[in-house]
Amino acid sequence: MVNQQMLEGSWNEIKGKLRNKWGQLTSDDLQSVRGNAEELVGLIQRKTGEGREAIESYLQDLTSQGSSTLNQTADMAREYAHQAMDSVQQRSRQAMDAFRDRYGDPQELVRERPAESLAVCFGIGIAVGVVLGITLRGR
Repeated sequence: MVNQQMLEGSWNEIKGKLRNKWGQLTSDDLQSVRGNAEELVGLIQRKTGEGREAIESYLQDLTSQGSSTLNQTADMAREYAHQAMDSVQQRSRQAMDAFRDRYGDPQELVRERPAESLAVCFGIGIAVGVVLGITLRGR
C-alpha cells in the first residue's frame, strides 16, 4: 500500500498527475480526499473502474518519484553548500595573503615597531571609547 505520509508530502504534485492519467477526476474530487490513500484509491475505483492493484501501483510509483526528486534536491543543496564553503575559504585565504603581502606578519610588525603599534591601539581605544560614550549619553 502507498505510504500515507509520502502521499500527503507531495499531494499538490500528485493531484496534477492523477488528473492527467484519469481525466474523470475533478479538482473537487481530489480535494475531498485530501491525500488520504484509502479514500483516494476508492474514489479512483468508483470514477474510473480501474483495479485496486493498478491504482496502488501507480500511486506507489508517483510517491517514489517524489522521494527520489526530494533526495536529488537535497543532494544538489549539499553540493551547493560545499561549493559555497570552498569559495568562502578560498576568499578568506586570498584576503589573508593580501594582508600579509601588504603588512607582513602582524607579530613581526609589532616586534619591529612596538611604539607605533601601541600608539595605534591606544588611538583606536580612545576612538571606540568616545563613540560608546556618545552612544550611551544619547540614551
